[in-house]
Amino acid sequence: MYKTVLSLAWVTLVLGYVTVQPVYAGSTEDKQARYAEKIRAGIARLGTGEQARVRVKLRDKTQVDGYVSKAAEQDFVVVSAKTGAATRVPYAQVKQVQGNNLSTGAKIAIGLGVLAAILALLLFLENYG
Repeated sequence: MYKTVLSLAWVTLVLGYVTVQPVYAGSTEDKQARYAEKIRAGIARLGTGEQARVRVKLRDKTQVDGYVSKAAEQDFVVVSAKTGAATRVPYAQVKQVQGNNLSTGAKIAIGLGVLAAILALLLFLENYG
């Protein structure tokens, strides 16, 4: 009985040691810097111009709507479509960004869908027209 309990305890310790992975806690500044870099990459991918529409929620709970007119290394500029007012937004102050333009893949898919619909219509008219 004593050997069984000792063996079970030994197996539990060994499995616990093998399955535990170290977790490296990063500082808050590191997490914020990584998040700001992620936001910067997303804004760069979105692009600039009136088609690059965004809704930005900031850490101070304010919200900015409009389009991205300029994207720099440390901040970007959002111009309100309604008022035309430009707001400089540092990447570090962004809590959430929602972009409203279509990706290249979505544009291609829409174009192919329209082309397929036109071809189907032409075939239908040729057979029954």
